[in-house]
Amino acid sequence: MVFTEYIKRNPGLKRLFLWMMIPANQQRPRIWVKWFINPFVHKKGKGALIRRRTRTDVFPYNAFSLGTHSVIEDFATINNGVGDVSIGARTIVGIGNVIIGPVSIGNDVMLAQHVVLSGLNHEYERVDVPPSKQAVERQMISIEDEVWVGANSVVTAGVTIGKHAIIGAGSIVTRDVPAFSVAVGNPAKVIKKYNEGTKLWERV
Repeated sequence: MVFTEYIKRNPGLKRLFLWMMIPANQQRPRIWVKWFINPFVHKKGKGALIRRRTRTDVFPYNAFSLGTHSVIEDFATINNGVGDVSIGARTIVGIGNVIIGPVSIGNDVMLAQHVVLSGLNHEYERVDVPPSKQAVERQMISIEDEVWVGANSVVTAGVTIGKHAIIGAGSIVTRDVPAFSVAVGNPAKVIKKYNEGTKLWERV
């Protein structure tokens, strides 16, 4: 059994390691984790750039990778605390983005300013317990190659956005968006698709 799996299956050991890695009442790694563990665990491709004012709350017990020549702009937040975060090559994560795993982002993707991708939800059904203390549900968000997500958009847990799809600014994406389509609104709906026969983007 891999050592990390052994820790995850042992509640006492898990609490100890989490205490060692995460300050009380915070969701970010301790400085020694960021300096001495994460650089050897996580993958950063050639020419990839994480701006200085980015908040990278990444932990060694889940994966984080940034592909070649990709950029994470200032004031973005990346968090893999509850699920892996994978970002492909030549992808731009815009100013003020929030990415909370599990999230998979492909190559040549553009995320404009203040986009939120969150692969987690808190349960809320019990009324005697605050939602913040109820169980966490995780569902992978998949953003395929060449997608463009407009500013101030939100993509919810479990959604897949297909290749070369365009999400209009301010959209709330709650369901899958097919490849080669344009979706806008709250909730986002497909308004155009690319017609391979006519070589045109046509309204639907």
